[in-house]
Amino acid sequence: MRKKSDVRQNLSNCFNRSNLGKLVPAGIVLSIIACASNGAFAADVTDLGVVGATDTGNVAVNKDSPAYQAPTQGSLDAAQPQSIINQHYIQENASAGSNYTDIVNIAPGMFSVDPNGPGMMETQSLTMRGFQDGQYNVTFDGIPWGDSNDFTHHSTSYFMSQDIGNIVIDRGPGDASNIGNATFGGTIAVNSKDPMTTAATTPYATVGSFNTVLAGAEFDTGAMKNYGDASAFIDYKNFSSDGYLTNSNIRRNNLFIKFIKPVSENTALTFVTMQNQVHQNVPLGATLANIAKYGQNYGLSSNPNSQNYFGYNYDDITGDFEYVGLNSVQGNLKIDNKIYTYAYYHNGFNGNDPGGAGPNGTSYGAGNVPGQKMDMNYRSYGDLLRLTNTLEHGNLEYGAWVDHQTNNRMNMNVDYSLGGALNPAGGGVNGVNQSMVDTLTTIQPYMQYEWKATDALTVTPGLKYSSFTRTIDATVNAGTNQPYSTSQTWAKALPAVSAHYKIRSNWTTYAQFAEGFLAPNLNSFYQPNVLPATLSPQSTKNYQLGTTWSGSRLTVSGDVYKIDFNNQITATPCGINTCFSNAGGVKYNGIEGESTYVVGEGFSLYGNYAINNYSMSTAGNVLLNVPKNTAAAGLIYNRGPVYASLIAKEVGHRYSGQDAQGNPIPFSSFTITNFNYSYALDSMGSWGKNAKVGFQVNNVFDKNGIFASFANDAGGNPMFYVNPVRNYALSLSVSM
Repeated sequence: MRKKSDVRQNLSNCFNRSNLGKLVPAGIVLSIIACASNGAFAADVTDLGVVGATDTGNVAVNKDSPAYQAPTQGSLDAAQPQSIINQHYIQENASAGSNYTDIVNIAPGMFSVDPNGPGMMETQSLTMRGFQDGQYNVTFDGIPWGDSNDFTHHSTSYFMSQDIGNIVIDRGPGDASNIGNATFGGTIAVNSKDPMTTAATTPYATVGSFNTVLAGAEFDTGAMKNYGDASAFIDYKNFSSDGYLTNSNIRRNNLFIKFIKPVSENTALTFVTMQNQVHQNVPLGATLANIAKYGQNYGLSSNPNSQNYFGYNYDDITGDFEYVGLNSVQGNLKIDNKIYTYAYYHNGFNGNDPGGAGPNGTSYGAGNVPGQKMDMNYRSYGDLLRLTNTLEHGNLEYGAWVDHQTNNRMNMNVDYSLGGALNPAGGGVNGVNQSMVDTLTTIQPYMQYEWKATDALTVTPGLKYSSFTRTIDATVNAGTNQPYSTSQTWAKALPAVSAHYKIRSNWTTYAQFAEGFLAPNLNSFYQPNVLPATLSPQSTKNYQLGTTWSGSRLTVSGDVYKIDFNNQITATPCGINTCFSNAGGVKYNGIEGESTYVVGEGFSLYGNYAINNYSMSTAGNVLLNVPKNTAAAGLIYNRGPVYASLIAKEVGHRYSGQDAQGNPIPFSSFTITNFNYSYALDSMGSWGKNAKVGFQVNNVFDKNGIFASFANDAGGNPMFYVNPVRNYALSLSVSM
């Protein structure tokens, strides 16, 4: 905990010289470096209570507690199924290039595999209870983010594991305060770590299989007592890998800065900025014929005459994310406000046939290589305001989220043999398949009352109003090749009510009902004579019951759920593209549980299990990429300087992709086991405070089978992904 002190003093001239008040990232960096050189750091820190930073590197913890050792755990305070992944698990188990998608895969009901290796490719398959990406929220420090066209997320374009403090997975729409474009599927809440309370410079590096290299350094200012107890950290890392799949490289640079400034004993300002650049070659899988000919790790070709040549299939993407946050307690009123912006600038290139077998030919020659070039550039601006009034018998919570995203989209046919020249004969309007500007404006005010009916029972009724407005201005609309301009608003009031009962101080139970709502995707407008007013949003009614128990050696939680889904939109492969169709009504139900038991002498046991069932209104239809079950089991050892874990994850039977006749492809269950080991040294003499050496083995038992299909080649043949072979990594970090 931080010590209480008067922190009302102004920032010193050291920070004024860098014009910190304008919140310019470069200025923050220069200021911190300048102050460091002047020895301006102090170990003493300030306690802001609910608005202060949570220390991530200096607080003594009970390593023998299940709360510390659990890979995932429920919450005694939650009123819906929830899994918390703490920073300890992330630091010890995440691979060097891991994204949030790799980390959350351990949780019940989650399914995600990187076919190119951990963090080495944008995740293709992250599902939650069978809900696909775009049907659940992802937030960062509480702020929803993602593509406005289909509400999906780009895992290699934003945050890396080194800057994550914890991840909270809400399986369900939550209460009325749970905001976002896709609340009904749940929320993956990624939270940044806070600056440490003592100054440190920590270089770190990882080398591993597939020519994988991570090099980075983090600088923590510590709490700067002479400068109003401000604290910050700067983390820069460079990640590169050839990947498991042939010619499927990734090169990534990421900068993350977080700055916290107390302005009074009950108020703090937070500034965060993230900058990310990535170049990646992304294959869409391989046909059985290519796997038989070139091997299971076939990804992209080395032949410049082929449409799946790696030089024609790549992405250049730049992303950024910034916010300024205010946290304050004014009497009985708590204020949490974040003003933010984030952006995604994507230049993408691909050959016409991802399988590489399609015939060549363009406007300029029968042997020339045809392909496509696309641009998708968007920026969102928004504000998230949360207010809480403490009343006599409970808390009144209210606020609003407002977000506006502008998206410029272009897709054209090109001739790669001529360096990407426009190919008028490729289709569309003189070679242009799409040229448009679209916007999405989301407004979500909410209010709920957390009524403490008794000392043990809390009932929380609430109401959220969700409004989506799309506008489209296209000179060439995708799918129709015609000009098209329109706008449409969808809105709905979404009630939610939950009851939370404390059976004992360490045992709670809950029940919840909530409605969810999701506006139609942008691709709904890529059809001739579409009438926006006739497009129906997706909606759900969720019913959930659960309980959590936490003791000195055991933590366990479980839940059952039922979801009535109306107007579900499903995705199926259409060659290099994805087609969407209305699956009608779908009913989900299932059971989930997770537990960690501290055996003693440094050993802990972990396990989770989830069953997901569904039935559809159209007989004979199936949903793709919905495992019938998921499970995880592991052994953890953590004593003194040693940490080791051996954890296996099973993904059950499911369907993925379509064969050449349009039939869904069945896949059997598979299990992947990972091993992690680290050894920490508390002192490195005069030049280092501590160091850690880590060793990692992914896919210990070398399970290398086909696990999914997400695309087809030009002949309709499905293209498959396989699990990467056993791979290794060695890491080292030193704090100075």
